[in-house]
Amino acid sequence: MNVLMVSSETVPFSKSGGLADVIGALSFALSKTGTAVKVLMPMYSFIDKKGFKKGVSFEFDMLGERVAVSTRSKTVQNVEFVGLEHPYFTERSGIYGDTSFTPYPDNAERFSLFSLSVLPYIKASGFKADIIHCHDWTTGLVPYIVKQAKEKIKTVYTIHNLAYQGEFSRYDAILSGIELCDELFSGKGLSSRLNMMKAGITFADKVTTVSPSYAEEITGSEQGCGLDWLLKERQKDLSGIINGIDYKEWNPEKDKFFTPGFSAKNLEGKQKLKKAVLEEFVLSVDPDLPLIAMISRLADQKGFSELLNGSPCLLEQMLMKKNSNFIIIGTGDKRFEEKLKELDNRYENLSARIVFSNEVAHKVEGAADFFLMPSRYEPCGLNQMYSLHYGTLPIVHATGGLKDTVIDIDEDKERGQGFVFSRMLPEEIEKAVDRAIGFYNSASAEEFAKARQRGMTEDFTWVKSASSYNDLYNSVAR
Repeated sequence: MNVLMVSSETVPFSKSGGLADVIGALSFALSKTGTAVKVLMPMYSFIDKKGFKKGVSFEFDMLGERVAVSTRSKTVQNVEFVGLEHPYFTERSGIYGDTSFTPYPDNAERFSLFSLSVLPYIKASGFKADIIHCHDWTTGLVPYIVKQAKEKIKTVYTIHNLAYQGEFSRYDAILSGIELCDELFSGKGLSSRLNMMKAGITFADKVTTVSPSYAEEITGSEQGCGLDWLLKERQKDLSGIINGIDYKEWNPEKDKFFTPGFSAKNLEGKQKLKKAVLEEFVLSVDPDLPLIAMISRLADQKGFSELLNGSPCLLEQMLMKKNSNFIIIGTGDKRFEEKLKELDNRYENLSARIVFSNEVAHKVEGAADFFLMPSRYEPCGLNQMYSLHYGTLPIVHATGGLKDTVIDIDEDKERGQGFVFSRMLPEEIEKAVDRAIGFYNSASAEEFAKARQRGMTEDFTWVKSASSYNDLYNSVAR
């Protein structure tokens, strides 16, 4: 099986979020199963060209003009990463914009050009792709282009987050250079807009998303983001495959950011790490209290309105009980940043750091007793899986991948490894946190250790996910 991954970002070369982690890890895992994988990506200016070899060059028509494109490639762990060189990418400082808050005004043209490059690249390189696997809105036009060209190559389209659909004006649609049809647009009449996500869902042979529950949720109006009707129409071709996590990067026994490590068989190092982290974060209020962590983008989606709105807000009410210590790490919405700074100044059992740091994330994941993740929606989520693997019990909203990976201790005492609440309300978040703290205080040391160990021995490897994707590829290629 030959698979061409097409993505706007991928580790180890470009990253703005979790999408990049998925592309790299899935590609490496697929390669280990014997699937031949190439990853087609834009060759951004910030990518280090060391080790890249010159590849093929080709031309194609866009808006009646010939567009010249060249490639460079580098093989990592038996996966060939192919960088597409064009000024739209090589002369820009960012992926989607100079900052995450300022997208480039010509993104419709940039990623239309990226999509239009796929078939010419396949022809020029001679790669006999059985499957073109496209990811999120930036590649949504690819399945349509393949269908228009009457190519026999099958396409799989993965939705990583339906909320970001790649919508652009009708003028941008014309500038995209794509042959237009009604199915590419959302809305009606002159107010309709080019919708790249919709194109991918409509024309791909199979549509996937990153957890079984999210695949179900997006067919309903609450989380369907205006495309629920289309996803219902395509439900027989829609499936959810849970993401994996990188066990080399996230390994509590050999984590490069702290020593000593710990394992499911020996948790002693976790307690030592908790003591060290409490000291580092200047949380001197009774170190024997449970430590609750959040490492998150500070946004409405992640539940911060429910936590920080009102006076006193929910977080403040929980801090006033003085029955736990909180560490909150992240950046995002300025009003949430300011509120956390204010609460940090007032409560000695809260340490809020407005930073993004991989080192801090690893240390805090390892040290915490509980990880609070009250997302309004979560297509897959990774932090709850990192937490389970590090013996940190998640407290989560029953949505998307959180629902699929966390089992409530009070619902299933034999398999439970976290705490789950079903309604996205401040009082429900508080009840779940109180249940977790109650378990910490009432469970025996052996019982608490067993709950940790159940989470640490869950299989979240990419091998499992890759097997599911291979099954999907084989089913669509028949």
